[in-house]
Amino acid sequence: MTRIPPEERNMIEQAIYLPMVLTVLNRDIQSINKSTIKLKEPYLHLIEETMKIVQKELSEIKRYMSKNKMKVYQSNHDEAFTMFTFLYKGYEEHHNYFNPRIRNKVQELLEYYLFKRENNKTEA
Repeated sequence: MTRIPPEERNMIEQAIYLPMVLTVLNRDIQSINKSTIKLKEPYLHLIEETMKIVQKELSEIKRYMSKNKMKVYQSNHDEAFTMFTFLYKGYEEHHNYFNPRIRNKVQELLEYYLFKRENNKTEA
């Protein structure tokens, strides 16, 4: 049983996923720069702007976590699972994540930041 409230656990999970989103976007920039695409700038601009937004949100999450005595770090990793240790107000919890679930969540976040985030702004 976890002692971490759902909204704060979501915050901690964002601290796991958002750095992975940034890693994917960085690799995409490298791939685009090496590619034979004729007009690279629009793609690079889209990715760079997306990275700025993700970095800003990650910074806010880290600030919140620091203020509220929350930490997360990867403690173990194998082919199927990755274990993270959550430190929450003096408590330590270990959570196993199925690697395909992590990949799917990162993909979902990429789609959100690249496409849906702007749509959500206009609908709100």
